[in-house]
Amino acid sequence: MLVFILNAGSSSLKYQLMNPVIKKVFASGICERIGIDGVLSHEFGDKKLKVDANLPTHKEAIELVLRTLTVGEGKVIDSIDNIQAIGHRVAHGGESFKSSALVTDKVIKEIEELIPLAPLHNPANVLGMKICQELMPKTPNVAVFDTVFHQTMPDYAYMYALPYDQYEKYQIRKYGFHGTSHYYVSNEARGMLDKKRNTRIVVCHLGNGSSVTAVLNGKSIDTSMGLTPVQGLMMGTRSGDVGAGAIQYMMKQENLTIDEISELMNKKSGILGISGKTSDLREVLDGMQEGDDRCRLAVDMVAYNIKKYVGSYVAALDGIDALCFTGGIGENSALIREIVCTGLDGMGLVLDPIKNNRKRNDSRDIATNSSSARIFVIPTNEEYVIANDTYEVVTKS
Repeated sequence: MLVFILNAGSSSLKYQLMNPVIKKVFASGICERIGIDGVLSHEFGDKKLKVDANLPTHKEAIELVLRTLTVGEGKVIDSIDNIQAIGHRVAHGGESFKSSALVTDKVIKEIEELIPLAPLHNPANVLGMKICQELMPKTPNVAVFDTVFHQTMPDYAYMYALPYDQYEKYQIRKYGFHGTSHYYVSNEARGMLDKKRNTRIVVCHLGNGSSVTAVLNGKSIDTSMGLTPVQGLMMGTRSGDVGAGAIQYMMKQENLTIDEISELMNKKSGILGISGKTSDLREVLDGMQEGDDRCRLAVDMVAYNIKKYVGSYVAALDGIDALCFTGGIGENSALIREIVCTGLDGMGLVLDPIKNNRKRNDSRDIATNSSSARIFVIPTNEEYVIANDTYEVVTKS
């Protein structure tokens, strides 16, 4: 089955064309600066194509992608009729969705009702579905949710210690995100352990957005992100965990509104806020090597926060079989992996520095041979999870 995978953002559109049955990618790319000036970056085989275009809305962006897939230099299929299903990444499924779902008017309405929980993401996700329904009315659409994998968390892990009626009235609780990545990586780790039962795995998805998840026997039992993605680890521009009193005090001192404090914590904090330079950890690591103390502080804070969550989740799992690193930072930053793992020997996690510093793009074990628990670097593949879920939903419906 040929599946068209869409991840619609507020001003961007990532896509991939894949056959999940044989795990073959025919093309992938991204439309950026939608509503501004517009540019398409398209990859197919070992070739790359860049197209400047007027993209006032997501509709023009999707039309351009479909045209690029079927006509001209970037062509990989003869017609959009070759596409048998469309899989959409959806940020927030709330408590309404415990699995991926075939897109219907009812499903769209329920996703729209969750917009207050993900105001930056869900509107764009829904827009992508509606455009695809218009452009390819006979092709089934499937919604795949970031939050679904975490629906197995027990109530004592996902509840906040707020008045219970806040949960009853507004469903205020921890939901977690990066679910497709945590599912894929933990499942790959179980295969690498050659152990499907009694597995205790901690997955660190580290990138511009980062989260840690405790996975017991293939199921999420706790995760660092909460009601929204700002909770948890320190990230590129997100603050991560900050005490409510500090937020209240800052709002009073700076005379900030709710929207302004949200903007500050989501877009001006994290690595950017501490370093004062950039949200890109690679540049911050360079700054640290050059003696910039705020860059050093940012790196130490990032690693320390990851280590704290790893330790707490080893406790929640009552031990650990594998610690996994994935995402742009997790896969590529040997230094962050080294700092996080330093001092975890007592938990049975002993990093091999030679293996850790060896540059490779495949899944690998970077623990010493004598380490009682494994340390894996596993490239994530969220698109495959979306494509495979889409295939499963469509073929069973």
